Amino acid sequence: MKILFSLFLIMLLVSMPILSLATNFSETCEDGSGEPGSGFGIGFGIVLEFGLYRNSCPEAESIVYSWVENAVLQDPRMAASLLRLHFHDCFVNASPLGCDASVLLDDTEGLVGEKTAPPNLNSLRGFEVIDSIKANLETVCPETVSCADILAMAARDSVVVSGGPSWDVEVGRKDGRTASKQAATTSLPSPNSTVPTLISIFRKVGLSQTDMVALSGGHTLGKAKCTSFTARLQPLQTGQPANHGDNLEFLESLQQLCSTVDTSVAITQLDLVTPSTFDNQYYVNLLSGEGLLPSDQALAVQDPGTREIVETYAADQSVFFEDFKNAMVKMGGITGGSEGEIRRNCRAVN
Repeated sequence: MKILFSLFLIMLLVSMPILSLATNFSETCEDGSGEPGSGFGIGFGIVLEFGLYRNSCPEAESIVYSWVENAVLQDPRMAASLLRLHFHDCFVNASPLGCDASVLLDDTEGLVGEKTAPPNLNSLRGFEVIDSIKANLETVCPETVSCADILAMAARDSVVVSGGPSWDVEVGRKDGRTASKQAATTSLPSPNSTVPTLISIFRKVGLSQTDMVALSGGHTLGKAKCTSFTARLQPLQTGQPANHGDNLEFLESLQQLCSTVDTSVAITQLDLVTPSTFDNQYYVNLLSGEGLLPSDQALAVQDPGTREIVETYAADQSVFFEDFKNAMVKMGGITGGSEGEIRRNCRAVN
């Protein structure tokens, strides 16, 4: 692969907030029978269901899909942005509702939300798309579809319109009435996380090692700033021998990119080969030493168990798709107590 040429082709200098899909996402999911009334939730108090809006808001899923399809058509990066919003919502479990749309709340005099937490600040995008979906739904079926369910459906649809698999989304989540900047700061994985750290973080929310490696495949979409992968360049900067699995040509191309422009605005694709397609190329890249984020490349070199999963997904996209679908349903089932509401505006409590 012509790494250097590809990097400069996709290098962008931007002043707007940048997407860095820096969340790394692992037991087989019990997802019910697919009929209304069958459901699953990792937490307690809320039982999610398939087909809950079939009677109360039958147009809900088609409305969400239409807005997502249009948004990604206009800006292919939006697929990764909407997928990442759902990840970052579910992993912050302090509310304690998990997937409760707390990530969408704006700061107010009495609330410091999650948007300004370091993992999210100048990074999360897609809020306006969610606003548009919610406004449309409030016109068709007022106070029926939660913002948290919109996030879950939009994440699924972002994968679908990018060429990835589809799955039935369980719904019935409530929107949280609070948010936590501190929880968002401490709960989300870092781009520099080691495999043991990633496994620990995922297990805390009921997700296994396999779920973690499968959900990390979301990094087949999106872009990242130089500041999020500088640790990958240490062998070149310090003169130390390369780590096992490092691709020196790839690292040199990254170093050249990040040394010739302002690292705070220089970005590159997480997957240089098929950047706007949801596929298994991410795992092929890891086996070639071309994982962009340190936490991504770690999956192929730090742990025999995660490497075996990476090799499986690189060899068989259908296995990856199946595990990814199951992990998404399982992650979407991270719920807490039954408290909560259906917000009329996703940015503010009622």
